[in-house]
Amino acid sequence: MSGAAALRQLAAECEAELTGHILPFWLDLRDPHGGFFGQVTGDLTLHKNAPKGMILHARILWAFSSAYLQLKKPEYLEAARHAYDFLQQGWDMLNGGFYWSVTADGKPFETDKYAYCNAFCIYGLTLYSEAAEDRDALALALKAFDCIEAHFAEKDGYIETFTESWQPLENDHLSEHDLHAAKTMNTTLHLIEAYAELYRVTKYAYVGDALQRLLELLRDLIYIPEQRMLGVFFNENLELIGDLHSFGHDIEASWLIDHACDCLNKKKLTAEFREINYQLAKHVYDAAFHDGALYNERFMQEIDKTRVWWVQAEGVIGFLNAAKTADREKQDPAAAEQYISCALTLWDYLKQYQIDPRKGSEWFAETDTDGRPVTGSDMAGIWKCPYHNSRMCMEVIRRASDFV
Repeated sequence: MSGAAALRQLAAECEAELTGHILPFWLDLRDPHGGFFGQVTGDLTLHKNAPKGMILHARILWAFSSAYLQLKKPEYLEAARHAYDFLQQGWDMLNGGFYWSVTADGKPFETDKYAYCNAFCIYGLTLYSEAAEDRDALALALKAFDCIEAHFAEKDGYIETFTESWQPLENDHLSEHDLHAAKTMNTTLHLIEAYAELYRVTKYAYVGDALQRLLELLRDLIYIPEQRMLGVFFNENLELIGDLHSFGHDIEASWLIDHACDCLNKKKLTAEFREINYQLAKHVYDAAFHDGALYNERFMQEIDKTRVWWVQAEGVIGFLNAAKTADREKQDPAAAEQYISCALTLWDYLKQYQIDPRKGSEWFAETDTDGRPVTGSDMAGIWKCPYHNSRMCMEVIRRASDFV
């Protein structure tokens, strides 16, 4: 099969997975009392009284809004509207900003304010405003943007978290390995992601200025050119702490930042990041692509070889993006073919091991090196969502024609 034919087949299979498996699972999780149920454990037990995360709802909102924009199925817009109606209950009417989570019936639960969480709310609200032509949703996205810039933004990066009333608070949700990072690459990346869409839809200069500052911050202080990787955790002065390489975030960043630069349309910055992003993808291929899948991360000298669902999904997009750069920018057809092959191989792994064949299920969150599901992981929850895998499917459908 030729490369173009293989990509057309990949796009067809991804559309079938999106419309026949991923989105139906999440449609079935609609809570008639508001929003979507907050947890399904790995044994497919539905926990109707579980707290409902704002990140989860923002990602559901993004997924169904984007699916409607691409496929125009009315049920997707209705599901997005259902998520939007509930997401508004996570907005703090007194102090501003979105809470981390609410109770099953929509009352404030974890009331801390995270830049990361508010970024995803902007991301979902912006796409919903576009899909539904809803100016109120866009206005709320802009209010969240103003909150982030007023409270979280500093010269050297963005503070991670505050209390409900904007008092300083240690970052618990977005640190690991006992590092307690004051600032993170992860939040920076997803602010870029959110601001790029907000700028694409509004073309407001002040949003574009904030996006450019974030991109320059990532280029100058977060990207480590000697190692062709992004630093992960930082102190309050944006000085690197810990020796961690997140393969998933690097391959995700490699295409998300290209997209953000395309939205911003600054030629010099776009050219700089094309090269940075290509090197990120190349390094992930060299360091993490083994036995048909991507490892999770490296902490110091230890590699976590767990195959995480979102890392594989972002890998498919990231390698297709690297293939396009190799083909168009580098004039290197051999490298383009290599990265296309990587994307196809990751999809084969997903089909064989990560996509759960059980009726009423979706994707396993994690599998081990033998392809066996890791016990104890949610099928749906605060972090397990339809954003990465639905986005992979939609990006593959869009990108399949890039190599014709």
